[in-house]
Amino acid sequence: MKSIVTLIAAASLLAAPAIAQPPRRYIVKDLGTLPGGTFSQATFVNNKGLVTGVAIGPDGKQHAVLWQGGRIMDIATPGLGGPNSVPFVVNERGQAVGQAESSTKDPNSENFCGYGTGLNCLPVLWQDGVMTQLPMTLGGNNGWASAINNRGEVAGIEENSTRDPKCAPGVAVNGTGPQVLDYEAVIWGPKPGEKRTLLPLNYGQVNGDTVGMAFWINDNGQVAGSSGSCATTVLPPFVAGEHAVLWEKDGSVTSLGNLGGRINTASLGIGNHAFSINNRGQVVGNSALPGDTAGTPSTTIHAFLWTREKGIGCADTGLNGCMRDLGTLSGDVNSAGFSINDRGEVVGVSVDGSVATGNIRPFLWQNGVMKDLNTLILGDSPFLPLLYASGINDVGEIAGFGLQKSTCGDPSTCEVHAFLATPAGTTASAGPKNATVIARQITLDGTASFSADGKPLTYLWSIPQGSPSAAILHGNTATPEVQFASGRNFYTFQLTVTDSAGTSATELVAVNFQGN
Repeated sequence: MKSIVTLIAAASLLAAPAIAQPPRRYIVKDLGTLPGGTFSQATFVNNKGLVTGVAIGPDGKQHAVLWQGGRIMDIATPGLGGPNSVPFVVNERGQAVGQAESSTKDPNSENFCGYGTGLNCLPVLWQDGVMTQLPMTLGGNNGWASAINNRGEVAGIEENSTRDPKCAPGVAVNGTGPQVLDYEAVIWGPKPGEKRTLLPLNYGQVNGDTVGMAFWINDNGQVAGSSGSCATTVLPPFVAGEHAVLWEKDGSVTSLGNLGGRINTASLGIGNHAFSINNRGQVVGNSALPGDTAGTPSTTIHAFLWTREKGIGCADTGLNGCMRDLGTLSGDVNSAGFSINDRGEVVGVSVDGSVATGNIRPFLWQNGVMKDLNTLILGDSPFLPLLYASGINDVGEIAGFGLQKSTCGDPSTCEVHAFLATPAGTTASAGPKNATVIARQITLDGTASFSADGKPLTYLWSIPQGSPSAAILHGNTATPEVQFASGRNFYTFQLTVTDSAGTSATELVAVNFQGN
């Protein structure tokens, strides 16, 4: 029979308050590559666990692929006749969009999509096993489909017929170009053949923008991207825009402001760009910081979160809404936010040096805190380490890529593989583990417990039937005190944690008390 002290302590646990707790934890899976291949990258994961990405096959070409249920599907064949393709996003209907090369040489040799083949690169939609080109009607040769919402509207970029003498001469810092034609942000769909263009910021005004890029469209028809001039915009990869912008459903465009800096076309990825917008209208991307001294070019970017609601930590841009600097992981210099889900969770990368040469780490920004995704992985990860987080769905699953551990005996042989990180369920973790103590009062530890949704847990410590009695003080906290009452023995304690959805988990911990 339990002591009166124990029974009183247990009764006090019935009204356990919520307290702060560690972020969500993840189980990571290597998605693998095409047979005979050694490289893959994941770009996005929808709410049904369907993952888009690219894999290099034995032919050395980049193949658009999908993963589901551990199976990889090559969707690049027959494609549009060219060697390289990649899908960027897939919606809940299983429609994927991206880019694919054709077999036609680009008359301007612009290298629009960065493959270096000299071929036209075109926007594509993959549906029901077939890849088709989206209509090109603006008079240019190249395009890019960036995202598709659940209504079937596709956001992207398409060249027009305007030969712009202000385009930067020569090859850009990321290997694209030399660009000859202007390009516009466009929306295809939702009906077949439907299409509209989105005007750049201050278009038609003196010194107004002349080119635009659309990178994400939410289910409300809002679009995130950037605009500028052909001279002050760098096409993907390592995109850099002059102005991060938001287009509303009616086509009106708003500048999201910046973190104090401007685009620097001489440095890789330095500029202002919006990559993703969720259904709540929250936008993430990256923005340039001011130069080291007044008037010097920007060399640093930070991930940002933009919301219509202003609050503490907003950049002072004088514009509607709030651009919040998300900073970097500890010790790093640069960062970029690539994807945001409807819970407001952000993933991206943090870099310990320049964008071009620094070491990268994937981050998860959740509940106002940025964490290295590598530190949130449970068990033995097949990666050493994870490098890049490109997409997060509303379930909290994260897609990206990393260095595959089993191939890294020699760092020069490491293969890059796509990963899918899946939130672990609510878990109780009771400590201390394997402890032998002589002190009559010790502290139990449940701080390593975590919830599936990353929200605070409630705690309940108790003594299982048959275990020696003890007094549990403050048993509705993560770290209660225990007073041993029955002399030397093995004492067992049970921790029960409950998350915000009412899901509970338990764990037992035994303590060998050998004191007097």
